[in-house]
Amino acid sequence: MARSPKKSDSPDAFADRDEILLGVLNAVERDARTSQRSISSELGVALGLANAYLKRCVGKGWIKVSQIPPRRYAYYLTPNGFAEKARLTAEYFSYSFTFFRRAREQMSELMAQCADNGWTRIAFAGASELAEVGTLCAHDFPIQLAGVVEEAKAGSRFCGLPVAASLTDLGDVDAVIVTAIPGSDTIVRAMQIELGRERVLVPALLGIVARKASEVPDAEIRAAE
Repeated sequence: MARSPKKSDSPDAFADRDEILLGVLNAVERDARTSQRSISSELGVALGLANAYLKRCVGKGWIKVSQIPPRRYAYYLTPNGFAEKARLTAEYFSYSFTFFRRAREQMSELMAQCADNGWTRIAFAGASELAEVGTLCAHDFPIQLAGVVEEAKAGSRFCGLPVAASLTDLGDVDAVIVTAIPGSDTIVRAMQIELGRERVLVPALLGIVARKASEVPDAEIRAAE
């Protein structure tokens, strides 16, 4: 499930607590006999955390608990629970539309900049929702996507693109668009060392500014050479 949003334009605005909360309410609505264990498995969270969120929902009056034999419990959404689920769902869809529209605008602008500069082989730094939007935008420009840099997912594929541990593993690359969420500031520094500041592009949605080449410590540059 995509994370439920706060009122912000940054991808970091997604709140884990809202994602879990909405997931719990959805699980209970689908099946009153769902268990804490099945909820934890579905949401990919620890059993204790699923239990804590169920207790929170009960305390808030969003979920009602009834005991059923043998030693089982049934969970029901209350009218307030339905209202809270509807609110979280509406926020998510509202934010998702805004994020997609702005992400597409900004990624398209950066790709147009690459095309204008004659940079035709582009890589993404970070396998994320932003990179996914970027793969759609790339079809509108005379550029080729070389792949995605993300060490933790190296050797896999993302939206049909190869994922590599480092930029050099992707071969010759003209420019990099940073799409890492979160940790984009660290990725910017690493990409600048490998490719140079001018060829590392950062969407405004990430809320950071790439450091000037002169701001990269000499020790980092020597270590990369």
